[in-house]
Amino acid sequence: MLGSTHGTLTTDFRARVEACGESARTAVHSTAAPSAEDTVALDVSGRPLHADVPDLDRFFRPESVAVVGASDAEGRPNTGITRQLIAWAERVGARIHPVHPTRPTVFGLPCHASVADLPEQVDLAVLLVGDPLPVIEELAETKVKFAVAFASGFAETGDAGAAAQARLGAAVERSGLRLLGPNTNLNAFEEFRDDLDGPAIALITQSGHQGRPVYTLQELGIRLSHWAPTGNEADLETSDFISYFAEQPEVGAIACYVEGLKDGRSFLLAADRAARNGVPVVAVKVGRTETGARMAASHTGKLTGADTVVDAAMRQFGVIRVDGLDELQDTAALLARARKPQAEGVVVYSISGGTGAHFSDLATEAGLSLPTLSQAKQDELHQWIPEYLNVANPVDNGGHPVGDWRGRKIIDAILADPSVGVLICPITGPFPPMSDKLAQDLVDAAEATDKLICVIWGSPVGTEDAYRTTLLGSSRVATFRTFGNCITAVRAYLGHHRFTAGYRSPFEDAPRTPSPSYRKAQALMRPGQQLSEHAAKQLLRAYGIRVPREQLVTSAAAAVRAAGLVGYPVVMKASGPQLAHKTELGLVKIGLTSASQIRDAYRELTDIARYENVPLDGILVCQMVERGVEMVVGVTQDDLFGPTVTVGLGGVLVEVLHDAAVRVPPFGEDQARAMLGELRGHALLEGVRGAPPADVDALVEVILRIQRMALELGDELSELDINPLMVLPRGQGAVALDALAICR
Repeated sequence: MLGSTHGTLTTDFRARVEACGESARTAVHSTAAPSAEDTVALDVSGRPLHADVPDLDRFFRPESVAVVGASDAEGRPNTGITRQLIAWAERVGARIHPVHPTRPTVFGLPCHASVADLPEQVDLAVLLVGDPLPVIEELAETKVKFAVAFASGFAETGDAGAAAQARLGAAVERSGLRLLGPNTNLNAFEEFRDDLDGPAIALITQSGHQGRPVYTLQELGIRLSHWAPTGNEADLETSDFISYFAEQPEVGAIACYVEGLKDGRSFLLAADRAARNGVPVVAVKVGRTETGARMAASHTGKLTGADTVVDAAMRQFGVIRVDGLDELQDTAALLARARKPQAEGVVVYSISGGTGAHFSDLATEAGLSLPTLSQAKQDELHQWIPEYLNVANPVDNGGHPVGDWRGRKIIDAILADPSVGVLICPITGPFPPMSDKLAQDLVDAAEATDKLICVIWGSPVGTEDAYRTTLLGSSRVATFRTFGNCITAVRAYLGHHRFTAGYRSPFEDAPRTPSPSYRKAQALMRPGQQLSEHAAKQLLRAYGIRVPREQLVTSAAAAVRAAGLVGYPVVMKASGPQLAHKTELGLVKIGLTSASQIRDAYRELTDIARYENVPLDGILVCQMVERGVEMVVGVTQDDLFGPTVTVGLGGVLVEVLHDAAVRVPPFGEDQARAMLGELRGHALLEGVRGAPPADVDALVEVILRIQRMALELGDELSELDINPLMVLPRGQGAVALDALAICR
């Protein structure tokens, strides 16, 4: 195992944003802890801008512990737990006080009848009782700082259990103590090895057993410092422990197994704190197949299921999401202990050309950079490797050079290349003595370099001395058992350092006061109603988003006059508060070029609306905008994170293409541009088949203005959908051709 920008807006763009009363700033790297004033700062919607970090020192290292329900009667479940807690208290140097109404002593220790009889104020109370609620109320009188409730039968059992958990949470809030659980276990009181050096992994799991693979990394020399089994999270939650662990100097990485997040905002604030401190967070989040129960009228609502938002939010704040427990342990171990990369280039080095080619294909497909070594470096390597073998990258040594003095020379020469930050050596199976000598050379080289050396030991046996003693005995070599886990971990390692090197908290620039745009928009909102297209476009205008020239008319004659003012050709559309998708009903007419066509279209649109029993506020006569890339931009409300912003390829095929990216506000220009880079159809914005490049700057501006709207209107705006947003050729802007807005 191993030893231990946001960009800035253009002047023109900033001026346009500020002219609309908006601040869309992004900035520079900062890892300074927030001041006391910042910790209580609120954004424009009244939400906190920094994580409240609980002081959990006395939870993990208490001076005194009460065990309520303690027992030493053989055969009782509480007896084994009491015994383990006594041993744990001795290890951490805590005084322990058993509490039981009928026992004078427990395991030879004086036992107290109730918490009111405790001889001192305790830091931690462990509740071995079926109903912790009455005990919580008693503990409030004794000023206990922390409590742990093991009891089950709460939210995990259904509605009645959820109601009981709500009562428990309310009692905890009144008491002033902090509670771990209910439905938790003894993982927080495990015995951690104290003979291991280097940065440690702090572990958070909602299911205790799922953390076992990470816990057992200690047997491979990886230090573990904490384990927080959060259970049902009636009070203390995953976010609290992330925030706390991110401040602990011994923690090199935080590994999480998450079944559900209690509060999306708290999670993002915690992830932000970890990112500012440069502490990687690696998470398994179950529920990838959940599609969400949202039945949205907007296109964007149909594009983003619940897990899509979770995935985007994690990526946005630097949380590394992995799929399996094996990936969790391998990735967390590498991130905890590997030094900062000196370069992003990866070189694959092997004793088999086939192995090197196979691994290189997988690594390149995963996005790792495998630079071609310079001709000078290749000539140097050919001093020890036969000329007919490829050494450009991957480097194939042919096998024999690793058996003598040449093996170490080759490794050192590769590591000396300034473009190389990572050397990966896949050893698909033991082939003594070559594999033994190769393993030892890699270990020796790792001791002499700050660059990362990874080995994949592919033997299914795993009892070989080269693996068990040489590789696992090294604190500087990262050893994996599979190609996939190695690639996942190395990609996460390089990505984490790239992310944190330019990281500035987006909360630093979140708006704290409403803009003039907000005051205009509020006057347009209609609680509980869907706005007509005309009204929705008024909302966009309030935030400085360009819409076509158009007029709302209520007669054929007025439509003809409007067409003359707007300019032919025109589009005519029915406008009403109950119209979500007009095209399907035939309520859109395009390319109209004469007064007679205008009159005919007016009659046809109003007839269809009358037949479909759709109330109208009029007919829109709109400028026709043809040349550009059709995009969709919108806002939806996520149950966990609140307002989210989506951008994707738009038009009539939006739900067929399903090509969209999502972010949770606040975010800066860099994230807006990153959203566009995630789209499969991103090349359309660059210009294809003779089309000019689109005005990406204008599109980014719209995304940031929509974000400002989402932040300021909050849950007043249930959904917003601009489809299509026509992005014109570079320098010509973007125009919202259609809009749908639903007020809450």
